[in-house]
Amino acid sequence: MHILHDNYTVGENGHLFVGGCDTVALAQKYGTPLYVIDEGKIRSNMQRFSALLRECFPAGSRVLFASKALSYVDIYRIAASEGVAADVVSPGELYTACKAGFDTADVYFHGNNKTDADIAYALDVGVGTFVVDNEDELLALDRIAGQKGKTQPILLRLSPGIDPHTHKKVVTGSVDSKFGTAIETGQAMSITERALALQNVLLKGFHCHIGSQIFDSAPFIEAADVMLAFIADVYRKTGFLAEYLNLGGGYGVTYTEDTADLDASRVLREIGEKLRTFSASHGIAVPKILIEPGRAIVAAAGVTLYTVGSHKTITGYRTYVSVDGGMPDNPRYALYQSDYTALIASRAAEAKTERVTIAGRCCESGDLIQENAPLQPCGRGDILAVLVTGAYNYSMASNYNRLPRPAMVSVRDGADRLVIRRESYEDLTRNEL
Repeated sequence: MHILHDNYTVGENGHLFVGGCDTVALAQKYGTPLYVIDEGKIRSNMQRFSALLRECFPAGSRVLFASKALSYVDIYRIAASEGVAADVVSPGELYTACKAGFDTADVYFHGNNKTDADIAYALDVGVGTFVVDNEDELLALDRIAGQKGKTQPILLRLSPGIDPHTHKKVVTGSVDSKFGTAIETGQAMSITERALALQNVLLKGFHCHIGSQIFDSAPFIEAADVMLAFIADVYRKTGFLAEYLNLGGGYGVTYTEDTADLDASRVLREIGEKLRTFSASHGIAVPKILIEPGRAIVAAAGVTLYTVGSHKTITGYRTYVSVDGGMPDNPRYALYQSDYTALIASRAAEAKTERVTIAGRCCESGDLIQENAPLQPCGRGDILAVLVTGAYNYSMASNYNRLPRPAMVSVRDGADRLVIRRESYEDLTRNEL
């Protein structure tokens, strides 16, 4: 029996299993809160996207793992072994990739406000490609690369002006956005011409990203149309033909039974057909395609385990089930009112007969994981599992209320191993004087 995704199963003992491991046993072994990450699921998702790119696009097209979804040392080792490149958005993510021994030639460095120190560090470690957000960054990169005697390959991040019909806080490709340079205003052409005139950067192509958690295929197709039209326009006006087109990520992932994963295969195949039409109509070679799935690779690989504490019913109002974690390890409900599926790990196959608000332990009324959520009956000491927490949970975690961040355990084919140690109280004061 599967629950939401094929790596969540119910064992003969009625317990929730992930990657072949009993989650109740994992909680007993490692304690809670506990992040569990299914390495096998991560690998199969990376392999699936890589196979789609080989099928749909020219040789040299690649999958880039969007590190902001989940950045820790071991995931870069996994990506390297699967032939997947990395998209990083900060020097901290870049440092983590370097710590893992990841080939920095396969790193794409994003960010809308790279400091001079960020730029210098990335140049020093040999980042393969900068994704340049704006003209200020472009000029700073050209200056610093010149000082270091380097010519740095770049992509220019552009805003295609697409409404992806998702939560307003995760829209990234509209004209009025902190990200990228708008095509509609004419500024994208201007920054392209500026980049081509500089001595210490080498323009290789263009990038766009329209948003996250998108379930409609139409915005992806529309973005590809806009970007291809821009590539053709640049070629006509300057003679420059983009070698690469990075179409970002944002493919929607199932968190509850009310939704289904976006069919990325259909989207990519349709874009592949558009590339062939583009090539035929313009008489030019099609660019190699890069994509940046993050959530679509790691979200379903994750489960977070908690121990139930208080179970409190307010007569005539609601029932609160409180757990030993909350918004410090998963802030997404507080930020976006994000939907999740929760269950009692030892009763995974049983009917959910209660409606509860799952509350965290922080001194904050907004510290909730779900409201009006169906759940099996439970009591103090039970293990509560929240599914599909592989993306934007550990990567957004904090020490609010001075709570140590959880450990992370990697599971695969029934074996478990610790990949991130649980923070101690001593860790909380380690840098304080």
